[in-house]
Amino acid sequence: MGVSPRALIAAAALSLAACAARPPVLPSLMPQVTAPVELRDTPFFPQAEYQCGPAALATVLNTAGVEIEPDGLVSQVYVPAKRGSLQIELLAATRRAERIPYRIEPALAALRAELDAGRPVLILQNLGLDFMPVWHYAVVVGIDPAGDQLILRSGVERRRLSRAADFLRSWEMAANWGMVVLRPGEMPTRATQKRLLAAIALSEPMLSPEARQRAYRAALDRWPASINARFGYAHALHAAGELAAAESNYRAVINQHPRHAAAFNNLAEVLKDRGCYTQAGIVAGRALVIATEDQPALVEPISETLRGLPAPSGGADRCKQAEQSFQSR
Repeated sequence: MGVSPRALIAAAALSLAACAARPPVLPSLMPQVTAPVELRDTPFFPQAEYQCGPAALATVLNTAGVEIEPDGLVSQVYVPAKRGSLQIELLAATRRAERIPYRIEPALAALRAELDAGRPVLILQNLGLDFMPVWHYAVVVGIDPAGDQLILRSGVERRRLSRAADFLRSWEMAANWGMVVLRPGEMPTRATQKRLLAAIALSEPMLSPEARQRAYRAALDRWPASINARFGYAHALHAAGELAAAESNYRAVINQHPRHAAAFNNLAEVLKDRGCYTQAGIVAGRALVIATEDQPALVEPISETLRGLPAPSGGADRCKQAEQSFQSR
């Protein structure tokens, strides 16, 4: 039986990446890479059909101290209708494991920096064509500049060697998407403040108060002047019941940013938990004034804080410190 022209075209398209003439590797592909690196102890989980996502995620989670098999991730990340996994599902599953997924910068230098720090990088590749993509997750565990190749845990291969030109092309066609898995308190090698704080904030609902403290404390140590890092740290301290430390950090935020309505509101909550009802009312009142003037989205949450304050009476208010200074801010 003859083969239809349409079938021949489809077969040619699917095999094009494998049989097309390959351009010579240019010396400039990896100019910043001068020494080899390979994380040989990175675990390996051969993938089942269409399940490179669970296998790759299990690899980086185990490296970050989470003992889990790919089978334990299938229900969380595998989408049968798509015969694969979406990035958003991998990120969500990482957070459910009480780890912080961090999207690296879309550059080979950022990938190399994480390998140097001992962290394998989960990446997405397009092994097909722009108009006929073949999506695949793999884990980069090494770079060999002398051989001009990268070393991956990929599919059913524990140590797949990929030419730099082929890898970079397939990674670029997947928008250079890559992530590492952080234990709370760990810092990515090339962290940016905005990217890291966003990663922590998205993971926060799944983290214990102590883990959130470690995460925000590490960010605050890196960027001591960061209002957002200090605000997150204060919130974690409050959740852990460390009221004095939470109060101190909220006051530090307010000293830096006198119109931070959310910090005033949260400070009022801390004062309430300390039994300082008069002070809490004054501080929450100041928060409401600020929010009414220029932060309307916070008006209702702050009003709820005020409604939840008990009326001070006699000895019920255990705090003596006045809060007149906040009324004049």
